[in-house]
Order: sequence, then C-alpha cells, then structure tokens
Amino acid sequence: MIRAVKGTRDLLPPSTAVWNHVESVARSVFRAYNYHEIRTPILEETQLFSRGVGEETDIVTKEMYTFDDHGTSLSLRPENTASVIRAYIEHRLDQRPGVQKLYYMGPMFRRERPQKGRYRQFYQIGAEAIGSESPAIDAEVIEMVVEIFARTGLKDFTVLLNSVGCKDCRPIFIAKLREALAGVADKLCVDCQRRAVTNPLRVLDCKVEADQPIIDKLPSILDYLCENCRPHFAAVQRFLTERGIGYEIKPRLVRGLDYYMRTTFEVVHGSLGAQNSVLGGGRYDGLAEMLGSKVPAPGIGFSIGEDRLVMAVEESQAAEPLDLFIAPLGDAAVHHAGLLARDLRRDGFSVELATEGKLKRAMELANKLGARFTLIVGDNEIASGEYALKNMQSGEQQSVTALQIKERLNA
Repeated sequence: MIRAVKGTRDLLPPSTAVWNHVESVARSVFRAYNYHEIRTPILEETQLFSRGVGEETDIVTKEMYTFDDHGTSLSLRPENTASVIRAYIEHRLDQRPGVQKLYYMGPMFRRERPQKGRYRQFYQIGAEAIGSESPAIDAEVIEMVVEIFARTGLKDFTVLLNSVGCKDCRPIFIAKLREALAGVADKLCVDCQRRAVTNPLRVLDCKVEADQPIIDKLPSILDYLCENCRPHFAAVQRFLTERGIGYEIKPRLVRGLDYYMRTTFEVVHGSLGAQNSVLGGGRYDGLAEMLGSKVPAPGIGFSIGEDRLVMAVEESQAAEPLDLFIAPLGDAAVHHAGLLARDLRRDGFSVELATEGKLKRAMELANKLGARFTLIVGDNEIASGEYALKNMQSGEQQSVTALQIKERLNA
C-alpha cells in the first residue's frame, strides 16, 4: 500500500467542513478590514528565504526543502511573508495609494519533526499591512486577529505581546545577551548552545523545559528599548487597551525569523498542549530593503497555523448536523424524493438521499450520519401528498406536506 508521505496528511470530511468554515470567516474579516488576496508561488529562489528569513535560522539551516533546478537553487516556501514582500517589490505595489493590505491562504513546507498540530506540509492564513510604521496599524492588525478567532468560535485564547527593538537598540541587547550566555550556554540544550553563538535571540524562544530557569534569568529586551521603540510599544499597548483587547506582555517572545523588529505577538490556546501557539506575527520594517527595494516599506503581518486553529475549533465545537435524510421506498419514490431533495437543497438545507436498501437500514444510516430528521417517502405518501417526518432526537413522527417540511426544518 502506498501511503501519504511522512509529515503530510489527507484532509477528510467532516474535518474539511471546519477548514471551509475557518477560511470563510477569515475572508469575511479580511474584507471588513479592506484586505485583498494575494497568491504567490510555492516555489521561490532559495536566496529569498536565506536573505529574508535569515541564514542562521533553524528554518533555513535545517528545515527547508531545497533542490537544484538546472543551476538555480529553489526552495518550497517555508513561510509567505518574504514571498509577499518579493511580489510587492517586483510589481511596484508601492505605487498604489495607501497602505497595501494583503492576505493569503495556502500550504507551506518545513522538514521538521511531525507532532500534534505540526506537519511538514502545513497551511497558513496570513496577512500583511505594508507601507506604514504607525503603532495604530499594529493594534488594528492584532484587533483583526482577535476578530477572526472570535468569529470562528475559538475561546480561551491569549494574546502575547512584546517588542524586539530595532536596528539601533537590538544590537546593544544582543551584546548583553551574549555576555550573559557566555557563562551558562554549556548548561543549555544542544540547539541553544549553537544558537548562543549564531543567533542568541533564538535562545529566548527555546521550548526545552529544563532550560527555562536559566533563560528566565537572562536580560530582558524591554530594558534596552531605544527612545523610538519605547514610545512605539507604549502606543501599541494604549491602542489595544482602548479597543478592549486583552494581552499579556512576554519579554521572551522573539519569534524565529530574523526580519522581525519592534512589535511581535503570538496567540496561544491551551487545548493544543505544549505546542500551543496558533498564530505568530510582528513588524518587519527593513525587510523590503533587505530584499532589494530602493523604497522603504515598513510593514506588519501575521500567519495563523491553520492546522492548529482547525484542531482547536474542532475541539470546541460540535460538528454541523445533517438537516434531513430522505428514505425512499421503491423506484417511484426514488424519483419523487430526488425532486424533494433538490428543492430543499436549493433552499439551503443539507440533505442526504438514500437510493437503495430497506427502511430499517436507511434509519440506521440516518442515525450514523447524525441527521436531525428523516423523511419517509413511499407510494402511499406520494399518492396522499403527505410524508412521514421523524425527529431523530425525540423519536416523534408526524405527517407533513412538502411545504411543511421546510417549516419543521427551520423550527
């Protein structure tokens, strides 16, 4: 038997209904905030990610799917912000009026250890607001995230917030961090021993439980913010508070990509266990210039781990029930029931129509499918114009006309 490649999976019903619900909600919220869809290729030149994401990040050094294409190094996209900025530069979107608000949905690829909610082909819903460094934009983006989660029905999530400074103050903090790590790095996990040399900020993002007491004693970036970053971060907090959005300051929140600066944020949800982050985002002023833009393009964005969001929504909500199962008795009833089913579907009801089998088997199937009602259609029912409608939860059965079926389903 040929199976799905390790770290990939098939998305099957009823789960796909939740995926469609989540994506429909996201599109609706994006429309309300005037975001427009962008679709970038899943293949990019490797240098886009090595320059944009960072040559020393785990993503670039260990996780990307990279191959040679007749002398050109290509990679499956491990994230989409760099691709969006590449498209922004290539197509001169800076020439369009106002802040460019773009969103995307689609698969990303990283060769990491598969675990709950984490796959090698995974899906992201993301958005980017490019062209403003105002803290009001930061707050609006976080507000939009909260709105998406609220409309999907997700509850008990927490917004984590931090600032990672800028090109002026972050180097000072990193120097202090290197000094502090010099005496304790040998007590950290193997990955953090390497990061302490190549990318010390990533040590703060370590998830190894045994490392946490050491990491908690390391310097805090918030103590080193410059005269520009400190008021910017304070303004973001003020905007969020004014809008009634709760958040928790987390000085260790640095994110895993080199392009982040100033505002960074995550959303976590308790039902996902140790890997509880369902969204990550932040500001990336300077990324466009790193990728070759001659025009500054400050921006902020986020990506939702759709796999994890769907998992959390599934655990918090019951599956949407089937409205009606129709059990026709005989060939004539199959034809007649087909017309009834068509009309009810046009009215927006979900209907399953049995085409064969006895009544007992049809009722068993209706139960397994979770139907709210079952309609029995036989020769006698066709002749009288009244059908037997059974409430599958209460067991109550009554005679109804074709017009009354909709009334009962809407009740």
